[in-house]
Amino acid sequence: MGMNIGSRGGSDEPEEMVDINTTPLIDVMLVLLVMLIITIPIQLHAVNLNLPSGNPPPPLVQPEVVQIDIDFDGTVSWNGTVVPDSASLNQKLAAIAAEPTQAEVHINPNKLANYSAVIAVMAAAQRLGVTKIGIVGNEQYAQ
Repeated sequence: MGMNIGSRGGSDEPEEMVDINTTPLIDVMLVLLVMLIITIPIQLHAVNLNLPSGNPPPPLVQPEVVQIDIDFDGTVSWNGTVVPDSASLNQKLAAIAAEPTQAEVHINPNKLANYSAVIAVMAAAQRLGVTKIGIVGNEQYAQ
């Protein structure tokens, strides 16, 4: 804190005026401003990616497609055949994951299907190592 000392009328005791010293506050604010100015350009740098150019050639052999339908009541169908329980679904997904070239798994949930039923199938596929998986039939959700 700074202190200004002046004299009162004619007395021997000086008058004290107490003012806040703003110099350290300004110094701290300037340091923070400089740090902000230095860090902003770092955050705006772009990440350069080396993407392939041109169109890749089409695959020689079209991959097998497995259609998994999930009905509104949670019934799971494998290529049109009802799967009785999750153990048999896991066996079929494990067989796909074990193949050297995996089949594409298309999940087609009904518009009224529970989220838990859909996510259970997706979690089982991921847990068993199925890598080519996608959700199809999204056009039914468009209004």
